[in-house]
Amino acid sequence: MKIVSLEDAVKEVKSGNRVFFQGAAMTPNELIDALTNNYKNLENVELISIHTEGDAKYIQEPYNQAFKLNSCFVGGNVRSCVNNSYGDYIPIFLSEIPRLFYENILPIDVAFIQVSPPDKHGYCSLGVSVDVALPAVRTAKKIVAQINPQVPRTHGTGIIHVDQIVCAAEVNRPIHQHASNSISEIESKIGHHVASLIEDGATLQMGIGNIPNAVLSNLGNHKNLGIHTEMFSDGVLPLLESGVINGKEKAVKRGKIVSCFAVGSQKLYDFIDDNPICDFRDSAYTNDTARIRRNPKVTAINSAIEIDLTGQICADTIGGYQFSGVGGQMDFIRGASLSKGGKPIIAISSTTKKGVSKIVPFLKQGAGVTTTRAHVHYVATEYGVVNLFGKNLKQRAKALISIAHPDQREQLLKDAFERFHVIL
Repeated sequence: MKIVSLEDAVKEVKSGNRVFFQGAAMTPNELIDALTNNYKNLENVELISIHTEGDAKYIQEPYNQAFKLNSCFVGGNVRSCVNNSYGDYIPIFLSEIPRLFYENILPIDVAFIQVSPPDKHGYCSLGVSVDVALPAVRTAKKIVAQINPQVPRTHGTGIIHVDQIVCAAEVNRPIHQHASNSISEIESKIGHHVASLIEDGATLQMGIGNIPNAVLSNLGNHKNLGIHTEMFSDGVLPLLESGVINGKEKAVKRGKIVSCFAVGSQKLYDFIDDNPICDFRDSAYTNDTARIRRNPKVTAINSAIEIDLTGQICADTIGGYQFSGVGGQMDFIRGASLSKGGKPIIAISSTTKKGVSKIVPFLKQGAGVTTTRAHVHYVATEYGVVNLFGKNLKQRAKALISIAHPDQREQLLKDAFERFHVIL
């Protein structure tokens, strides 16, 4: 493997190339910044990624003269770009992003990744972001890496041999971390309601954030929980230490935490490093509905921006403004609903921070439907939980209004009357 400077490494990218960036905690920012600084020598370079960390200078003037972002998920650092002429978003399930590479729909010219130093056999680890990075490196014409001794070595399939890497630059800094915030009273109530639905022996899918952490904090008396998820964070650590999470009743990779990426603290990364309990796979594996459903009592906990009175979920747009992405919500909502004893759950606060109801008569104009009303089962707010499965439209509206904020219920009842022509 040829070790070069960052400036020389990014010269592998030519005008007209499509360049993949590994994302989340593993974002190779030093390579990305060096590429951005080389913008005067490039034109018409397409960038493809899921969520990345860092400043994303490539979306700013004057660098965006050379680069255009084509994103499969939208984070805060690129939100403005995706919603203007310098970038765009591909609506796609996380489970299907690998197909874009394997089926040559979006062939990759150069993949930028961050990896651990090679082991004695010459294999580097993709660390805690295997997700869509693995299919990208398996199909890219060229692979350029930054080697970082602080990258955790993960078990699973996220490895690459040095012979596959065209050139690499060396860096030494912590990978990106996300600290946990204090859980609010509302989040704590939601966590309590959701936790009441979780049975012993369940297989959990949940992401990062206060509501998942609030749920996990209520599971201390549970037994034999397992994890099969697209991502996990620090909230699982106390339950692993106490033995509540042991994966004994899982069907897929019994005893192991199956995930495609992780984001959290250094404590989390230290736990993951060279730990055979953690099995990192690409998103086509972790988010495969047929595989998810094989596990018992899959309990999938996801969130939403708004939900209409019939149960349609918008989780990735605010009206026509692209806020995040489809991600893996549908993969796990469907997988959980097909699992024996499974429970797909949408967990949201009843209102926004500005007091606007998240339960609405109609989704905002231009909003995308992330999860259809036919897929939605449980919905939880701080005011309780309802199950929409098997309910007709009027019954759904009545149920959802019952867990809306009390100040919003009268208006929602009026809206329901206008829509359904009956008093609920």
